[in-house]
Amino acid sequence: MASCLSRVLPFALLLTRDLVSAQSYSIDSDDNIMSAAKSLAANVMTYYHGNEYGQTPGILPGPPPAGDYYWWEGGALWGTLIDYWHYTGDTTYNDIITQAMLWQVGPNKDYMPPNVTASLGNDDQGFWGMSAMLAAEVGFPDPPADQPGWLALAQAVFNTQADPGRHDSTCNGGLRWQIPFSNNGYDYKNSIANGCFFNIGARLARYLNNQTYADWAEKTWDWVQGVGFMDKDYRIYDGAHVETNCTDINRAQFSYNNAVYLLGAAYMYNYTDGDSKWEQRLSSLLDATLRDFFKDNVAYEIACEEHMTCTTDMLSFKGYLHRWMTTMTQIAPFTAEKVLPVLKQSAQAAVKQCTGPPDGKTCGFQWTSGTFDDSVGAGQTMNVLGAVSSLLVGKAKAPVTNATGGTSTGDPNAGAGSDSFTHTSTPITTGDRAGAGILTALVLASAAGTFAWMSLGV
Repeated sequence: MASCLSRVLPFALLLTRDLVSAQSYSIDSDDNIMSAAKSLAANVMTYYHGNEYGQTPGILPGPPPAGDYYWWEGGALWGTLIDYWHYTGDTTYNDIITQAMLWQVGPNKDYMPPNVTASLGNDDQGFWGMSAMLAAEVGFPDPPADQPGWLALAQAVFNTQADPGRHDSTCNGGLRWQIPFSNNGYDYKNSIANGCFFNIGARLARYLNNQTYADWAEKTWDWVQGVGFMDKDYRIYDGAHVETNCTDINRAQFSYNNAVYLLGAAYMYNYTDGDSKWEQRLSSLLDATLRDFFKDNVAYEIACEEHMTCTTDMLSFKGYLHRWMTTMTQIAPFTAEKVLPVLKQSAQAAVKQCTGPPDGKTCGFQWTSGTFDDSVGAGQTMNVLGAVSSLLVGKAKAPVTNATGGTSTGDPNAGAGSDSFTHTSTPITTGDRAGAGILTALVLASAAGTFAWMSLGV
């Protein structure tokens, strides 16, 4: 790994040089980046109330109609703040992160708490699992001895998703979007659910040097391509219904799909010691991502940003794009020269528009506009925090393994007692629909000409 890091450092250091100061946040030096990131972290935490009396630890206000945010975005928030800690060393939120991550594990310690069953998707569970995996990889302080380790939690998520009960024969395999059969969306297989599974599998393969996880990751990638969710030009589409054998592909494209597969492919490249197959896959997907999701080198959500038809979920995707592409440059250093200058320019555009009230530092969503757009929320702030804190990658330690300094406690049998939900029969209402899956994006139907939207069968 030392030789890999020596290749990435020269390009990573570009991130902190020659940046023009923004109106509210300056990111022209490491000190200013640290200051900006600290302010952004404090801002995003104003949306979180789970550490207050009478509130539920781990979740952002919601789900709708109780609040704007679904369960999965809490898991995404803690991943963003774990990265913030990793890059800055600021421990301000560590206790809150630990409390939140452990509160939501559920009785079987697999990130399937009963209170979210009515909207529990494989992708929702996967986001919490990816944040737990990140905690293990960056050496985030271990939980108390009587609690499951970060590694064990990631393994529990993977094991429950690898269970044969979640991989039926429809569409020749693959995970469905929803986990309980009674949930609206159970008849849909999508890229993000399978992408989270692929991502965690690739990372467990590297962390534990275990081929079984790698085999699952490769099988998942092959299935996504085979079913047509990833085309020959490496465009990743949302998903399709099992009733049509996944032939009614919804061709909406979202940046977090590309990001989750990019990071997983980078880990497979690293695990296989730079195998040419994974180098080609990673390179091709990277080129497609830069082509589709960066407008003049600035992150742009092509499915919804032009007409601002983005849902609350979608308003958080740019942050995962920045964070996971940054980590990619550590795991697959050959990508750094191409990627880091783009991420630097995109981050500069991000902070330039953070001029909103009440403090003149509130961030909006449309980075390409150069001006604050009045679109505010946890996701919008997480985006900029992820982009800014990631600029410190040049001085950050690459993700570790259990052989290179990882201390997190694992459990290969984690998740063995988990609920299969095959007995669940309680119907849900329209208001129960949730999750990171894009089927919830009903508002996009109004974006005429953007893409042909799917029928939800309501």
